[in-house]
Amino acid sequence: MPRPLHRGVSGIRVSGNSNDFWDAEVKDNTEKEDLDRNHSSSQSFLSLRSPFRFFFQDNSPSKYGVTENGFTADPFGGGTPRSWHRLTMLFLKLSLVVIVILALTGSFWWTISISTSSRGHIFRGYRRLQEQLVSDLWDIGELSLGPSRLKEIEFCSEEFENYIPCFNVSENVALGYSDGNEYDRLCGQGSRKSCLVLPPVNYKIPLRWPTGKEVIWVANVKITGQEVFSSGSLTKRMMMLEEDQISFRSASLMFDGVEDYSHQIAEMIGLRNESNLIQAGVRTILDIGCGYGSFGAHLFSKQLLTMCIANYESSGSQVQLTLERGLPAMIGSFNSKQLPYPSLSFDMLHCARCGVDWDKKDGIFLIEADRVLKPGGYFVWTSPLTNVHTFLRDKEKQKRWNFVRDFAENLCWELISQQDETVVWKKTNKKSCYSSRKPGSFPPICSKGQDVESPYYRPLQNCIGGTNSRQWVPIEERATWPFRSNLNKNELELYGLHSEELVVDTANYKTAVRNYWSLLSPLIFSDHPKRPGDEDPSPPYNMFRNVLDMNARYGGFNAALLEAGKSVWVMNVVPTTGPNYLPLVLDRGYIAVFHNWCEAFPTYPRTYDMVHADGLLSLETSQYRRCTMLDLLTEIDRLLRPEGWVIIHDKAPLIESARALTVQLKWDARVVEIESNSDERLLICQKPFFKRQATS
Repeated sequence: MPRPLHRGVSGIRVSGNSNDFWDAEVKDNTEKEDLDRNHSSSQSFLSLRSPFRFFFQDNSPSKYGVTENGFTADPFGGGTPRSWHRLTMLFLKLSLVVIVILALTGSFWWTISISTSSRGHIFRGYRRLQEQLVSDLWDIGELSLGPSRLKEIEFCSEEFENYIPCFNVSENVALGYSDGNEYDRLCGQGSRKSCLVLPPVNYKIPLRWPTGKEVIWVANVKITGQEVFSSGSLTKRMMMLEEDQISFRSASLMFDGVEDYSHQIAEMIGLRNESNLIQAGVRTILDIGCGYGSFGAHLFSKQLLTMCIANYESSGSQVQLTLERGLPAMIGSFNSKQLPYPSLSFDMLHCARCGVDWDKKDGIFLIEADRVLKPGGYFVWTSPLTNVHTFLRDKEKQKRWNFVRDFAENLCWELISQQDETVVWKKTNKKSCYSSRKPGSFPPICSKGQDVESPYYRPLQNCIGGTNSRQWVPIEERATWPFRSNLNKNELELYGLHSEELVVDTANYKTAVRNYWSLLSPLIFSDHPKRPGDEDPSPPYNMFRNVLDMNARYGGFNAALLEAGKSVWVMNVVPTTGPNYLPLVLDRGYIAVFHNWCEAFPTYPRTYDMVHADGLLSLETSQYRRCTMLDLLTEIDRLLRPEGWVIIHDKAPLIESARALTVQLKWDARVVEIESNSDERLLICQKPFFKRQATS
């Protein structure tokens, strides 16, 4: 094995030919010992003169002079490899001394500069460096931990394409639930699946609004063409199947046409047409058992916002179809629990053959309908049971009708009109009506302990709720839409708010919406995947319709979107863990609901085009929770459509934690700094379109 070269060789200067070098190696031992002694003396002398010897050239004659073999002694190199190694180490030590001196000098001048500069500027610079360090450490941590820490979540099997946690009919039946209660929402431990829900094989991105209101893809919903044609004559008149599409004809013959039907309701109230419902104080409508949303789709053009609720259906859902059309909907049931809306929420309740037996269970369903209806609001019921010519020949139907009519009177509802199969009641706007009833009238008024303003799936109550609420304001006395959105000072005081707070909130979200739209483009992702089978994604023009705001606060995000001219509707969610401004959001004329984000949201997968969460991570992590941040993000993935967007605004450390988890969710994600706030960040994500492979 060849020996390594000594470093000392490189420092030797050759004088004469190479044979002289080998001749010197064979000198006698006496000459070599003399040379070593001389060298030792030179080392002592050199050590006394350091470190200055490195800065000043020693021009004095060498102590060694010229050797007999023709070599000139190098003042910095020994005659042997060992001596050369010693000098090299000494050189390194002295270099270190120089570096320390320079560092101390620089530190001295830096300290002086601090005293004459802005502390705030230095602090901000330090914070920025610190945050960048944290971000870099996250990146390093992700790379170093590898698959063991950041293992991607697996995709769910095909049977979970339309999976909704908390709704398991077979499990509820096994637990003894019946009489319709088996379709109720039942959230418990283990109700979530730790996998990502994939779309069906032939899933396609929904058509842009408003085209998507009239035409949807068959493969996107859990219903087949055969089911469409076998589901009754009404459905066949309302929908027309065209190959892989379902077309909702706006001029369909539903109740002699949706337009004629809504016009009839307006006339029964005493209005010229449905366009005048706004002037009568109607803005938000709860459509119970909405079919496929055609009633709400028509009224949307009249600036009326209709919220569809219907029972969970395991084989094709009216809720899923309504959402696919870009209209508000969620799973909701009157079977045994109160709806997650506060008392006095909606201006009108509508039930057109909705499947609710209002006369059952001693009228408890009517009591819940009364609770969520605003004072002066309308209850519209269309059913064969209300047809006078029908129930006069059927004693059982007449008995049922008489019960509903008398019970509605005990609720202080006024029967204002009845035509064909449609009946319209108006809820009283005076609390004195309840005290003027006959003694012992049923149902009684709820006590303050029973009258929960914003219940969350609480068992149905056998008493009239909402009478203790400070929001008892008749719809006729409220500002009409769109002026209702800007509540006045007196109205805000009902919620414990100052007008300045709402003004600041509105201004902040106006700015935020402008900034969001500049960021919501696939172009910011250099590695953005193309849509399968298509060209590059189109610009973000009219790209959203269904929007979920997971922490709505005062509804400011909803207000800013509408003011910016976006054709969207927003599901405003007020978390059960935060301040309850749910009545405020509803009174502004928006759709809103109460929800616990440690549970699954009651809707089908692929519901929303965009999910917005401002401060939700801080809210959920500020207390002990039974769920994790990954649980929350996995639920967002279930709710989000392929190519849908997620915007999370929160504290920088929480944003970085969420960004790390997006790797497991397979999202494209970027963190964006906020110029006005160095402590907060935006996390902008897009869910890729992963197509399920067809099985042979």
